[in-house]
Amino acid sequence: MQLEKYQFRKALRPFSFSVALVVCLTGIVAAYSDGYSNHLLASLIVIAGLLLQAGVNLINDYSDLSLLVGEQYIEVRGLIRRNFQYGLICFLLAAVLGIYLIYSSGLLLLLFAVIGILGALGYTLEPINYKRRGLAVFLVFWLMGVLMVSGAYYALSAQITAEILLISIPVSLYTSLLLLSNELRDFEDDSAHGIKTLTVRIGFKNALLTYYICLAAIFGIALFFSFTGLIPQAWLVLLGLPVALLPLRHLHRPAVQRCQLTPATGKAFLIFGLLYCFSINASL
Repeated sequence: MQLEKYQFRKALRPFSFSVALVVCLTGIVAAYSDGYSNHLLASLIVIAGLLLQAGVNLINDYSDLSLLVGEQYIEVRGLIRRNFQYGLICFLLAAVLGIYLIYSSGLLLLLFAVIGILGALGYTLEPINYKRRGLAVFLVFWLMGVLMVSGAYYALSAQITAEILLISIPVSLYTSLLLLSNELRDFEDDSAHGIKTLTVRIGFKNALLTYYICLAAIFGIALFFSFTGLIPQAWLVLLGLPVALLPLRHLHRPAVQRCQLTPATGKAFLIFGLLYCFSINASL
């Protein structure tokens, strides 16, 4: 276990903030395009989303405590516990903002918030720990994707529509893709420590294939929305395709050189998300 891995900045995983930013902006832009604009609420939604993402990242390594046996790991265990405490503080601050948003929009947002917080805590905490059960890639599609996009839209509009659920699909898939890239990066380390992520369970080659399929599906669904008229300008996401292809060069590299896969996927997600939000604003 490397000490550097558990330093605060590393544990915070800034590259993943593109997830919270994109999913919140998708719901906000869709709401604004439908005539529900409120700059204060929109700002609070983004801040709450970023705090939730930070909390998820900081508690992510808590399950590693069971792998650290011996006095040589005392400092590492201290860093993990400290990060976990910071993560809980982030959740608390997000909950405070959530209370105001619930008061402003409606009780359905409370249900979204409870599911979101429980899902975040269950990522690595027992008895749920859906990361080691190989369910993380599937569940983040709903918890950090569909749920957050719909929640952001509801916080501004006080309603949920079939359209916003459909609109959330491409960015939700990209959220899963980002997590899958993290599992691919850590495949050897997770295998050695018995952490049964989806990638460990299905094998590295099948996980690679899943990465390619998800990436194709993301752009394919966006183009489908453009052709069907749901988001007529969604074809604009093709401008981000060259950036989305850049992480592919890291997929087949040895483990030591694969460390750039996840940050590269995070950057590609941000570019895609900004283009997608712009296309929603231009179309609806």
